[in-house]
Amino acid sequence: MSVKLGDILVGLDIGTNKTCAVIGEVSDEGLKILGAGETASKGIQKGGIINIEAASQSIQKAIEKAEIIANCRVSSVIVNITGNHIQGTNSNGVAKVSNCDEISDDDISRVLETARAVRISPDREFLHVIAQDYIVDGTPGIRNPRGMSGVRLEAKVHIITAVSSCIENIVKSVDRCRVDVTDVVLSSLASGESVLTEEEKEIGCVLVDLGSGTTDIAIWSKGAIVHTHTIGIAGNSLTSDLAKAFQMTLPDAETVKIHSGCAMSSSVGAEEIVEIPLSNGRDIHKHPRQAICSVIEPRLEEIFEMVNREILKAGIDKSQIPGGIILTGGTSVMDAVPELAERVLELPARRGVPRNISGLTDFILNPKYATVAGLMLYVMNQPTVLMCNPQDAKNSSFMGKFIAWIKQII
Repeated sequence: MSVKLGDILVGLDIGTNKTCAVIGEVSDEGLKILGAGETASKGIQKGGIINIEAASQSIQKAIEKAEIIANCRVSSVIVNITGNHIQGTNSNGVAKVSNCDEISDDDISRVLETARAVRISPDREFLHVIAQDYIVDGTPGIRNPRGMSGVRLEAKVHIITAVSSCIENIVKSVDRCRVDVTDVVLSSLASGESVLTEEEKEIGCVLVDLGSGTTDIAIWSKGAIVHTHTIGIAGNSLTSDLAKAFQMTLPDAETVKIHSGCAMSSSVGAEEIVEIPLSNGRDIHKHPRQAICSVIEPRLEEIFEMVNREILKAGIDKSQIPGGIILTGGTSVMDAVPELAERVLELPARRGVPRNISGLTDFILNPKYATVAGLMLYVMNQPTVLMCNPQDAKNSSFMGKFIAWIKQII
């Protein structure tokens, strides 16, 4: 998808707890927010759609709210995808340069095509093929080989695949709202585009997007993404733990978590008291806030231990990621989350907030909107992906062709 100044983009974040639509305009300063709408998600579980009709209603409400504020009609969206069905792997490709005088876009497409020649199961589709590094005649470290002279072109890439039915259900849900899907982007890639600096990507960092249903992990090194993973433990797990520990309903537990939660008991004064409504709807008990934290802390520790295992799985030494941990997503807003991440992971940590945004910033400058802002920024910044047909901008990506095929059958 090619964009230019003045284009209107719409990001649609279909989350487990919230569905959010944001309308933005491509401007000289970056992304200008024109309108936004949010509603409670229905028919979504751990980032996946389990009820198309309910999910469509949530999507419709969010889009309509954004349209009213922006005073415009939404015809197409860029949508996110997450879930533990997502798989990421690294691969290499080699191609002979067709014209030794100059490496062309066709040469790059061919080498990326060979790099994606990995076997995947019939129920999966390629979501992203992202170039990490190019090697021209044995010389590595080349970010953009276009126009260079050479005979042999190699590419190192990160490949992300998803279960076809999961993508199809997203497209179907949006299509019922009479809105087209122009791109499907992995949530962690979108969030990374929104909250990470180029320096952090270059020196090495780990993005941890703490959502409600899933925790998305992405690792960057030398300016390129090298590892992605999604786990099914996130903010809703904290809510469930609180509900069981204090005999609350899930909605009450969510409220207590948001307003009184803290990631570390040691960060809370012993005198702080929280009123907790019991599930019978009549009684209210008072508990030390530290007791709330003592339930939240071990679950978050578990999540960060899983992040630590993914860093080790990626084969990256922590000395290679001096950029540390960048936390984003709604759960990251909780008090002391960065401090707990630093303690468990032994790396510096900070919260990530959307960057390079103007317009209605009061709404979107919050970690929980990192994905929806990043969907538009991701398309604007056009990362290097495999182009199946460079002449066809609308369906130039694998995902564009897959979406076009889906629309033919629904």
